[in-house]
Amino acid sequence: MRILLSFLLLLIAPTILAQGETIVILELIDSKSTEVIRNAKVEWMVNDSTYIKESDGYGKSYFKIENGTSFKWTISHFKYDNVILKKRISSKNSLDTINFQVKLSFVRAQNIEEMVVTAPGVPVPVYKSEKEHVSDFEILKNGDLLLLTYPKQLKKGSELVVFDGQVVKNRFTIPHRAEELIHDFRGNAHVVCENDVVGVHVEDSKVAISSLDRAYYMKYIAPIVDTNKSKMYFSNFNKDYPAFDYFLYDQLDSTYSKILEIKDDLMMELYRSEIKWVDVRTRIWAKNRELQTGIEAEVWVGANYFTQSLYYKELYAPLFHRNDTLFVFDYYKDKLRSYDNYGQILDSVSIYHHYDKRKTGWKKNLVQDRKTGQIFGVYERAGYSYIGWIDTETGEITQQVKLKHRYIENIAIQNNQVYYVYRPYESIQKKYLYKEGLPYDFGTGQVANGDIISLEENIVED
Repeated sequence: MRILLSFLLLLIAPTILAQGETIVILELIDSKSTEVIRNAKVEWMVNDSTYIKESDGYGKSYFKIENGTSFKWTISHFKYDNVILKKRISSKNSLDTINFQVKLSFVRAQNIEEMVVTAPGVPVPVYKSEKEHVSDFEILKNGDLLLLTYPKQLKKGSELVVFDGQVVKNRFTIPHRAEELIHDFRGNAHVVCENDVVGVHVEDSKVAISSLDRAYYMKYIAPIVDTNKSKMYFSNFNKDYPAFDYFLYDQLDSTYSKILEIKDDLMMELYRSEIKWVDVRTRIWAKNRELQTGIEAEVWVGANYFTQSLYYKELYAPLFHRNDTLFVFDYYKDKLRSYDNYGQILDSVSIYHHYDKRKTGWKKNLVQDRKTGQIFGVYERAGYSYIGWIDTETGEITQQVKLKHRYIENIAIQNNQVYYVYRPYESIQKKYLYKEGLPYDFGTGQVANGDIISLEENIVED
């Protein structure tokens, strides 16, 4: 009996110690859209002490406080007006948890607008033909252009054209149904076809091709993001899962190390909870798959059902390599993180240029100038494309460059020039390749397979 009494006292003791304390939950939402506000800075001032927290993916922050205590919130976010509130928890409170919901008002638009400038000069047609369209292009290491062209429809026949800016050096018919041009981590061009990936090797004016199974390429080559002399950077990204990791592989000692995890917390919660809404047959199927593979049933249901809904969005958090620094744009934590070549964190700054995509036209598209190493964000408003240079020291886009033509395709940037495919709306003209100059004069930087490390920044006046 004495032993049983002692055991009961041990169970009750934590509850007695916890009496007089309350968990306070602060939830922040937009006053107009009622959407949750994440990554807001919340200062809790309690008994002359200040504690700084951030609202999580659900717009919430948590604090344990003693009953009978007064406290003050100072809430700040770059998009919203600051709010200061004072609260007090009654000494007679009997609740374990108290929730407060605070609505924030959007800050005046003129305080966050970027400056818009016009690209100097006029768009210049780089390649035009009266017989064939330009579908896609890649800029080769020697400065030549590799063009994917077609006469009427891409799926009914396409050609590769090697063009040096003045004359066509070679042509090659693609034996398979081509879809697009891409480049691998070494900068080599590949044509993605229906069932395979065709590697393109250009030397002088000669073109050679080699074929790889598409599934093999996407599984073993596409995940490699970049390399330097001895290290390889890759990810385990899967379009059907709302989280992935970046890794480093050292080829000298064959060791792996994890650089960073990318995860959309809110999307992951919805993804894993999808199993609650499916029928019994689907749950049994998912449990059987879990027993066979070791992958949780929630993941099987999420990958096969939630990814087909309107609510699922693929993750976008690209990694770029410039000189001796890796830049990771973690849009799900609103951070631009910088790492050295060994995957050690150097710096982290807040980024907000991806907010309000309906207003700004954010396209989830970052483009790196493969000559200078600079990184640009792409926006689209009313059919016009805007290019914003990202200051990697602050994470800010202070101005956007408006391009001349509307409804352009396949933007690439090389040596402070923007290249794109364009055909006038409702025109019989074929699709041409154009270029426009940017109002910047960045020096050369080391990127993938680069060998020069002098980087200078200057803005050219119009």
